[in-house]
Amino acid sequence: MQIVEVRVFSNVDKTLHYRVPPDLQIPAVGSLVKVPLMNRWDTGIVLSHTDQVDFDPAKLKNIHSAIFPEPVITRDLLKMVDWIANYYGHSAAQILDAMLPPTLRNPPKAKKIAMLQLTDAGKSLDIDSLPKSAKKQKALLIALRNTAKSVPKLDFLKGQNISTAIAKSLIEKAYLQETFIDSERLGYTDELATMDALKPKAFELSEEQREAVDSIVQAVRMQQFKPTLLHGVTGSGKTEVYVRAIQEILKNPTASALFLVPEVALAPQTVGTLRNRLESEGSKVVVWHSHLSEGERRDSWLKIARGETRIVVGARSAVFTPIQNLKLVVVDEEHEPAYKQDENPRYHGRDIAVYRAKLNNCCCILGSATPSLESLYNVKARKYEVIRLTKRVDDRELPKIHIVDMRLEFRKNKKEEILSQKLKDELQNRLERQEQSILFLNRRGFTKNLICRECGWVAMSPECSIPLTYHQFDHRLRCHISGYEAPAPRQCPECKSKNIHGEGFGTQKVETVVKALLPKARVMRIDTDTMSKKNRLREILADFRKGKIDILVGTQMIAKGLDFPNVTLVSLVNADQSLYMEDFRAAERTFQLLVQVSGRAGRGDRAGEVIIQTSTPHAAPIQFARHSDFDGFLEDEIELRREFNYPPFRHLIRHLIRGPNEDKVRYFAENWRKSLDEKNLDYLDIRGPIPAPIEKINSEYRYQIWYFTNQIIKTIEQLNTLRADFLWEKSITQVLDVDAINLR
Repeated sequence: MQIVEVRVFSNVDKTLHYRVPPDLQIPAVGSLVKVPLMNRWDTGIVLSHTDQVDFDPAKLKNIHSAIFPEPVITRDLLKMVDWIANYYGHSAAQILDAMLPPTLRNPPKAKKIAMLQLTDAGKSLDIDSLPKSAKKQKALLIALRNTAKSVPKLDFLKGQNISTAIAKSLIEKAYLQETFIDSERLGYTDELATMDALKPKAFELSEEQREAVDSIVQAVRMQQFKPTLLHGVTGSGKTEVYVRAIQEILKNPTASALFLVPEVALAPQTVGTLRNRLESEGSKVVVWHSHLSEGERRDSWLKIARGETRIVVGARSAVFTPIQNLKLVVVDEEHEPAYKQDENPRYHGRDIAVYRAKLNNCCCILGSATPSLESLYNVKARKYEVIRLTKRVDDRELPKIHIVDMRLEFRKNKKEEILSQKLKDELQNRLERQEQSILFLNRRGFTKNLICRECGWVAMSPECSIPLTYHQFDHRLRCHISGYEAPAPRQCPECKSKNIHGEGFGTQKVETVVKALLPKARVMRIDTDTMSKKNRLREILADFRKGKIDILVGTQMIAKGLDFPNVTLVSLVNADQSLYMEDFRAAERTFQLLVQVSGRAGRGDRAGEVIIQTSTPHAAPIQFARHSDFDGFLEDEIELRREFNYPPFRHLIRHLIRGPNEDKVRYFAENWRKSLDEKNLDYLDIRGPIPAPIEKINSEYRYQIWYFTNQIIKTIEQLNTLRADFLWEKSITQVLDVDAINLR
């Protein structure tokens, strides 16, 4: 009797055993099966086979069926499930749910596609022997002789402007044959398949690049787990190192590679370059991203599981794809917060990628011009190797950085200026020289908020404790967290004064000011307000590359992944925006942002310049970024972290407690803290509870507690046990976020 161990997707703590009935082929480990659970059917993953159990096997229920004939999860992914569950404090069912696309668990009936092809009689037929009146029949036979062996019937006939009646006639005469296949076998075309990208150029690697590629390839050949930080200045050719390394490993006909990017939609050139370079050499690249339909996600997953592709590119969830014989994992821009999942299960894609590489004894490359302090700390602790690229490609110079003190601009002009005189002059110069400019501001909208100058009223979100942002193009106020919106008032709701003024500014206002300053310039704005149309980002970036746009204004969408040789001026319009957030990583993120955005300038043959507008020019992150002094910033920042014993010296777990009644949320948060103090958990340093930086989101009040620890798994196990025994009210939601990134 064959017995299989199954992990079901229902939130069941333990694994279950089932018999395999004699008429069913034994499902492989990693296969998806339908099984009886209680009084219903459920879906599960086969974990192992056995023929012996510690109980009467006759009491076991039978597996109903296998959903697919092949495994849909690899063995290394099955090993990852328990580790992720233990580390991040989620159930194994939650992890499996995050791994597998929903349409795999409940696959729709396959849609049948009619295919058309010539029979042997049709291939040998003398077409001229057909009657003169059979022009359409002749045309169809000729078209089929000039095309593929088998074609989708309806699409092909439509393209030839031939009716189905003509095809039916030829089928009846046995000149054509009609067959049916599942639509999945035809594949699909996603919007990144033809991504506009820089065309491949033949050039010699620099000495630093060549050494980097050699080191990576050597680690791959030794089948050695070797996490390596590729720390290269902006424009140093890190992508080229990745591509050459992947090309080398693909010489092994069974080897495969996984390439992670922070957000596929924000890295079009990387995706396009990989497809241009690798698919031209015959290696199929599958891109895994959130824009795929459910059917496309299912088809992509099965292609990967069946080994039909050896290269997978995608955002953080691509780390769970069932790629086989993994030999290289690349995490590009490893410092990006986008790798951290903000909803359950709250995993970090970068850290999962490193663990998956460990399970496969393969090389893992973490690349960045501004690595996270966590990765740099791992280098110092000798957990990671490091490869440095200190020079730009072709020895191009790093851009010259100018700091503009906006306090002096205010004193000179007696008013708040959005663009300094220096920036205005340089924009004009670039326009005259037919060079391109990028203006960065990480705030969309026209103004930050509306305020009454008479009584001090501020337009606040009714659902979140933040001001509403004013959008001029439709004269509406919007909350960028909850999505709440309302018409902007013409007069103050409190005192009825019409003296309402916009405070601060966003990308809309910058765009308006630039267009007024340079009416002949072709200005385009990129933010989530302008990207509602599918493929709009791709279209704008393509136009920018072709020189159809002179000045690009945008948010974080233009801060990374862009490589435009004609961009010679970049400005951070308000460099202070991220510096004084309630977050101990504020200085690190500001420094990273300044360096990353500055790196968009001077990537071609012409030198680049950067203008940083700030009211705090002597702030450490700004000064270190000005001199491209990464080591200086690291030394300065790491000492501050050591003083307060913050990450990377200890792990941080954020406990968020929220609910619709503020008094109840505070009461439960305080009583939970008291219960912890009574347990005397000496391995845990507890801070709080205090209100979260944004006290209310989506009509729920929020309190937070921070736990600092060096024993994550022990801490999570203890906290989950205590949380289960604590009497929480149903209206209270509370979440543990391990290695928290978003602290708002």
